[in-house]
Amino acid sequence: MSTANPRRWWALVVLAAAQFMVIMDTSIIGVALPEMQKDLGFSQGELQWVFNAYVIAFGGLLLLGGRLSDLLGARKIFNTGWVVLIAGSVVAAAAQTAWVEVAGRAVQGVGGALIAPSAMTLLMMLFAHDPKELGKAMALYGAAAPAGGTAGVFLGGVFTEWLSWPWIFIIYVPIGVATLAATKLLPAVGSRRGSVDVLGAAAVTAGLALAVFAIVRAPEVGWTSTGTVLQLAGAVALLVLFFVIQKTVREPLMPLGIWRVPRLGSANLAMALLGAAWIPMWYFLNLYLQQVLGYGAFASGAALLPMTGLLMIFMTAITARLMTKFGAKPMIGGGLLVLAAGLLWLSAVEPTGTFVVDVLPASLVAALGMSLAYIPAMMAAMSGAPQEQAGLASGIVNTTYQVGSALGLAALTAVATSQGAGRLGNLPALTDGFSAAFVWAAAIAAVGGLITLLVMRSDKAVAAPQADATTTAQGERAGV
Repeated sequence: MSTANPRRWWALVVLAAAQFMVIMDTSIIGVALPEMQKDLGFSQGELQWVFNAYVIAFGGLLLLGGRLSDLLGARKIFNTGWVVLIAGSVVAAAAQTAWVEVAGRAVQGVGGALIAPSAMTLLMMLFAHDPKELGKAMALYGAAAPAGGTAGVFLGGVFTEWLSWPWIFIIYVPIGVATLAATKLLPAVGSRRGSVDVLGAAAVTAGLALAVFAIVRAPEVGWTSTGTVLQLAGAVALLVLFFVIQKTVREPLMPLGIWRVPRLGSANLAMALLGAAWIPMWYFLNLYLQQVLGYGAFASGAALLPMTGLLMIFMTAITARLMTKFGAKPMIGGGLLVLAAGLLWLSAVEPTGTFVVDVLPASLVAALGMSLAYIPAMMAAMSGAPQEQAGLASGIVNTTYQVGSALGLAALTAVATSQGAGRLGNLPALTDGFSAAFVWAAAIAAVGGLITLLVMRSDKAVAAPQADATTTAQGERAGV
């Protein structure tokens, strides 16, 4: 048995703080979007790039971040990720134009893609000596994700309402500097020989970005226009190239044999559709609260706290117990169907609606569905993997969630815009657009739930295997 690091619990604080900040970065911008739109000149359709630029870079480069962590040392990559995240935050805070803002968000995503896998690797190294301690550390680390999501919604409102929206990015600078100063608590990890599949990482990230770009522009230029067709064809070609590269290179980011793991394919499909339904709901609900109901940034953030609070309670205290009793398949399928019900309820929003009637009950139902499905889908993806591939399986399913989020938001923004969501100031048109997005998000979640119940293999009380530090470096990723 290896010797326990005497500073491991202090080190866990540093790692959990990193998880908290990476996840907060996806939620803190939500309530600030209308102010950013006014100041930077985003169109209603372009506004999603503030979110998607981060998600594309983060999701597209997670596997590369894990590989670099494995080869160059987890602490070194963790530190590098924070330097990159700080740099991106400075650019995003200082931006005077829309596309400089998007560039800053993309750089932040690159930083997050380096931080998340290296943090998990370091956690495994610190606590692998004792399974009980590892379980406790994993629970505390995992709780940082919903906590970050909740804090991001609230702090985004506070900063935007009482300071200005650049502060949602400025806050990362002192926190990042403090984290870098505290990394001496983390174990040093030596580098080892191996190759990096840079071409594969570039192909999958470029393919995803091109697909989102084509979908965003399609309502404006036409779905059958030459530009849209060529862009979508180019995206498909790049993604096909990624799989060809994975099949031919010696040390791929994603060995294709991993897809023979039971339930990995169905769990990944469920996660992709979960992200494609959940993230657009969160995005359009923020816009409805501010652009239709007239909420300020702080009030909008506060209005979403019940939903995020329910998520945190269920994910940290209840979902695991339900998993033990019912297994993954009914939890994932049922959770997606509950999410669909909440989204369908949200689609009944009115231009003269109220928070208590139109938003609160439906958002809580949707949050319940998300909290029931997310962790079981993660665990189902990992449960069939051999120990040496558990980290990779986790990395793939997290990447799939991010990819589904980006593509879902792009597609449903196109739907909302075509139904009137681009007509700022016209409350009935805006509401019609947002309602259409909620309906289609509900359809996505319902399809995901039905496919899961029909296709996924049953396996009661699925539990994820514990990967060692080396295999986790290949792919363990942060989630919500």
